[in-house]
Amino acid sequence: MYLPPRHTEIVQMAKDNGRVLVDELAVHFNVTPQTIRKDLNDLCERRLLTRIHGGALFPSGIENVEYEARRKIAAEEKEAIGRAAARLIPDSASLFINIGTTTEAVSNALLDHHGLMVITNNINVANRMRVYPSIEVVIAGGVVRGSDGGVVGEAAVDFIKQFKVDYAVIGASAIDHDGALLDFDFREVKVAQAIIANSRHVILVSDGTKFERTAPVRIGHLSQVDTFITDRCDIASIRRICGEAEVDLIETNRSPVR
Repeated sequence: MYLPPRHTEIVQMAKDNGRVLVDELAVHFNVTPQTIRKDLNDLCERRLLTRIHGGALFPSGIENVEYEARRKIAAEEKEAIGRAAARLIPDSASLFINIGTTTEAVSNALLDHHGLMVITNNINVANRMRVYPSIEVVIAGGVVRGSDGGVVGEAAVDFIKQFKVDYAVIGASAIDHDGALLDFDFREVKVAQAIIANSRHVILVSDGTKFERTAPVRIGHLSQVDTFITDRCDIASIRRICGEAEVDLIETNRSPVR
């Protein structure tokens, strides 16, 4: 498939970073935003990218974007989501934190809490929180996934089942408009399902780009969580599911109605 040089570079930038933004590309290539929008529309028509508001994503139907690239996607939004989730969790609580860049943002926001017991299958979370003496960190055993430091497999599932905690902080690689929570690795999904089943209050944290993605393995359904924190949700079906299932929807980037 022949691509003009600028299109080739845009696709590579999207692959490296997970997404590209119109304004940043316009500056990078010294062209107008209108030109970049046309470029992105052409690339999306050829199914090389997936269009989102203000830019495009590198498509990932069966294979996840590299972990370091995922850290960069909606980084500011993830930080705001992390702070909102941390405000819901009191001192001296027990909680699960599973794999994901958004759940890691929650762990960062929890570092000033006291008396927490954190059970995780995320080596990055454990390594960050372990140095805080006011937080007890318990890490699941199992197979360590080299791509992101996630601990997965049946041993991790069995370990999680030993606990019944106050809160769970979970993520998802994609959220379908019918409310399905999706991921890429069935081994990770098994751990997430055990976390949901053994928590009194489940907090789903996910930025709005997850509405634009797809993944092949089903974790569960939005109706199974108690609180859903995102930067902004403009999907009518998702808002309806939250209302019907009494899921508390928190949008960090939406101004409160006055």
